[in-house]
Amino acid sequence: MKRVLLFAGLPLAGAMVLLFYGPIPQDPAYHDFADRRALWGIPNFWNTVSNLPFLLVALWGLGAVPAVKQWEREAYAAVLAGTASIAAGSSYYHLWPGNGTLFWDRLPMTMVFMALLATFLGERVSPQAGRRLLLPLLALGAASVVYWRCSGDLRLYGLVQFYPMAALPLMVLLFPARYTGTGGIWAMFAWYGLAKILEAADFPIAARLPVSGHSLKHLAAAAAMACYVSYIAHRRPVLPC
Repeated sequence: MKRVLLFAGLPLAGAMVLLFYGPIPQDPAYHDFADRRALWGIPNFWNTVSNLPFLLVALWGLGAVPAVKQWEREAYAAVLAGTASIAAGSSYYHLWPGNGTLFWDRLPMTMVFMALLATFLGERVSPQAGRRLLLPLLALGAASVVYWRCSGDLRLYGLVQFYPMAALPLMVLLFPARYTGTGGIWAMFAWYGLAKILEAADFPIAARLPVSGHSLKHLAAAAAMACYVSYIAHRRPVLPC
């Protein structure tokens, strides 16, 4: 119960902090990427085409063995749909970077974040909680992007993005597994952590390599999703001792 209260309290605490912090506007410099090269008539070529692996991972994931429970199959389908949509939405954004196109980049990412959060809640904490929270969490993710677009305030979107980044590893550490293959989950976390580092080092990497950190970030994030698909394909129910 203490562990459950911890996960319930984290988003509430985060929401209270953000409430008192005040609105967070979108930084205009966010759209300033290191690699702006056009190739074959495609603006920002490498930042755009580096999203293709997301689509490939989603297509590969269609062949993974689905979970037994119906809601788990639905959650997995939402993860794949979000991953495929990232390929389209992020490519669209990088063709013409701006707040208007950024909406279509962020919307599918919230689908992936929230579907994964519901899945991990079901696998690690309570199957009933995961099943019941899947649709509300997906709706919350979409609402966070709509709220940002209408108000210019990033607080709700920031909570939707960063809470799963903290909660998912903690669930793996603190709650028992219902399936084998936890190593694949940790690989997903590692690749996603690398993706965030590459994103932050966009300009320094571009100054030393023929490719930018942001383009490599897309590849690392797609690799993270590939680790999750592999986990789904190879996991088996943990047998009781």
